[in-house]
Amino acid sequence: MTFDSPDNADNTAGQGIPEETPEAPKHRKPAEDEVIGTRHGMFGVHGTGDTSGYGGLVTPVVLPGGTPPPYGGWFDAFVGTLRAALTHRVIAFDTVIEKIVVFRGELTLHVRREHLVDVASALRDDSSLRFELCLGVSGVHYPDETGRELHAVYHLMSITHSRRVRLEVSVPDADPHIPSLFSVYPTVDWHERETYDFFGILFDGHPSLTRITMPDDWRGHPQRKDYPLGGIPVEYKGARIPPPDERRTYS
Repeated sequence: MTFDSPDNADNTAGQGIPEETPEAPKHRKPAEDEVIGTRHGMFGVHGTGDTSGYGGLVTPVVLPGGTPPPYGGWFDAFVGTLRAALTHRVIAFDTVIEKIVVFRGELTLHVRREHLVDVASALRDDSSLRFELCLGVSGVHYPDETGRELHAVYHLMSITHSRRVRLEVSVPDADPHIPSLFSVYPTVDWHERETYDFFGILFDGHPSLTRITMPDDWRGHPQRKDYPLGGIPVEYKGARIPPPDERRTYS
């Protein structure tokens, strides 16, 4: 997502103020991109049919690197306020946040998974932050980023201050556990289930982490980069819909 609305210095709540898009300071040193691998073909698949016609395409897989301060606009004050809020909770900011990325006018906080709930709670509850709404959870799979293959991305919005930030958590494929944010933002119930369904990320503490789109007995997670693109046999089993009193419940 990009935010193309004009800058506003006054963020008074309840007046329909558009979101700000801070401009990068001209004196800031640009962040160095992180090259984590090389993609062959359009989708980077191996051993299966890439029918896109771009099988010979070779491109680097690049992620934006950490951004040094100053960040520009309201981002600097926001980071300072979050640092103070975490310090008040006896949490060291530098041990919680792996890096801060400002890219295309958007701010992303890369959070260590064991502190995700604390950071989200501070963002929601601090009166100067007030990110009351989680807009959704997205999964990403980077098979070449060793030890950080799976990413979960949370988009947060402050209705009070008309601002948005992004939280990103990275985990290894061998240990795909992330604490659920259901206790902080109950609406992530469905989003975390979908991310589990398609990417295999396990959200610890979720009230009912079951598939939401694919059948219960489906093998694998279809939006991962290592999932075959074509020639998948039909995996539906039984083709029977049980009566209402025999269906699973989510309580």
